Amino acid sequence: MNFEAQRVIEALRSGVSSRAVGHYFSSARPELMRQLSRELDQVMESGDSSGMVITGRYGEGKTHLLNTVVNLAHNNNMVVSLLSLSKETPFDKLYLVYQKMVSNTYLPGRLQPGFEQLLQDLTPNSQAAQDILSFTSKHLETDKLFFVFRSYLHVDDPDDKYLLLADLEGDFISTSRLRQVYKRIFGQAARFATPFTKSRHSTDYFAMLSHLFKLLGFNGWVILFDEGELVGRLGKKARLKAYSNMASFLFPEQYSHLESTFSIFALTASFIEDVIEGRHEYENLNSVYVERSEREPVEKVLNSIKTAAQLQALSPAEIKVVLEQLRDFHAQAYDWPANLDIEQVLKATETRGYLLRTRIRAAVELLDQLYQYGQAGDIRINELGEPQYLEDELPALDDCLLES
Repeated sequence: MNFEAQRVIEALRSGVSSRAVGHYFSSARPELMRQLSRELDQVMESGDSSGMVITGRYGEGKTHLLNTVVNLAHNNNMVVSLLSLSKETPFDKLYLVYQKMVSNTYLPGRLQPGFEQLLQDLTPNSQAAQDILSFTSKHLETDKLFFVFRSYLHVDDPDDKYLLLADLEGDFISTSRLRQVYKRIFGQAARFATPFTKSRHSTDYFAMLSHLFKLLGFNGWVILFDEGELVGRLGKKARLKAYSNMASFLFPEQYSHLESTFSIFALTASFIEDVIEGRHEYENLNSVYVERSEREPVEKVLNSIKTAAQLQALSPAEIKVVLEQLRDFHAQAYDWPANLDIEQVLKATETRGYLLRTRIRAAVELLDQLYQYGQAGDIRINELGEPQYLEDELPALDDCLLES
């Protein structure tokens, strides 16, 4: 039995997308994948940063697409952060987003998240250390990170080093404590040119990371935001702030200092109707922001969402390719022939609704039955992807077995 194939089948059976599934099931939507590949090439070649929005109906593969991009980016020696927005990660508060992002950042070739090892490898007199000190002192909104990095590079006390590392990972050290640590190390006061406030200056940390990754030899940083529609659950002013923050990632050349970074926001297709139009976001924008400089980034984000290309349902031919891969993985996972007529499976799963996720789960259930019992009974996955036991179930699929 192939345990890697089993892991993929288990993920597909659960209906939860994963990096493993994204790695092996990447043949769908070839034109979109070519476009994304070109975007990553542009970031690597030019060092410029950019972003895009993708929309799609529930269950049509947005999360799977992001997981496919993870593997594409890692194959190009790019760092990847994959983050789902939630109540604990509201996009109007970037300091919370940064903290969550750090714990979901993966270096190429690493199974565990984080970049602590990169920081531990820095030595005070190295060229990389001198570069990051120069960058943090001159090119950010505040110079707090200069004092954090300089202290981190020279600290001996393990408790202080832990606090400084925690700050770089998003658990921000207080200004008073940083002053104490800095004076204990260098015997002089830390004088900040601009006082740091986490609610206003968290973008400094994102810019620092993008520079650090580039400095240490990676080809760029790919940031993937899933469940972006949760922005719509915020209050009016919080939503406008979230859109303004989105501009820093979608239009980094204008609104942030991100280097060699490509960001994607995935939202449900109904966001335009339910939120932008349903909550009158353009009217809200004009009533809350008087200055053009405040309105512009929000307006650009709203426009980019409205004009974003929507993921279309896969064609029967594309679904057939996915089901063929699924059949082959199931055969590898459990070491059996899996002589299954894909055309029959394609036809049978059509009654499971439009959700690709649900059709895949129905196909996995069918394969499980054939593997365990040698014949197919009733598939009990309904249109929402949940087991159901109604009378109008699928007909038995005993005739799906091919002659050996």
